[in-house]
Amino acid sequence: MMAGIRGKNTKPEKALRAALHSEGFRFRVHGAKLPGKPDIVLPMYKAVIFVHGCFWHRHPKCWWNTNPASNVEFWTTKFGETIERDARNITALREIGWRVAVVWECSLRLETIERVTSTLAQWLKGNEAMLNLPVEVKTGRSAKPRHDACK
Repeated sequence: MMAGIRGKNTKPEKALRAALHSEGFRFRVHGAKLPGKPDIVLPMYKAVIFVHGCFWHRHPKCWWNTNPASNVEFWTTKFGETIERDARNITALREIGWRVAVVWECSLRLETIERVTSTLAQWLKGNEAMLNLPVEVKTGRSAKPRHDACK
């Protein structure tokens, strides 16, 4: 089953790329010369966008951030390494002057793609260095904490 999990050209990534392209943004994909090979590279804005899966990249308080019941030690180590690698890549990109946005899979699943694209467009045209979508709003009352975007 794990062999079928894609690392590039995922459905959320393709959907976001199509929406950004329809809004007139031109970009490169999987920038091999940049730390972390960002999913979307917008050289004109000196900005990159990572599209992170909530499960694999451990989106805090997200409904889809679950833990496998078997082989717990392996998964804990694997997820920890992924989080550390993401942080290193973001830091390295910012140190060389790139602006970084992280779009979580749940925001593309549950919010309209137009809303996400609009937020990204405003960010690209502004001067903020970092963007993380969705922005945490509040915690629900379910047994597993989650934010509004993941309901």
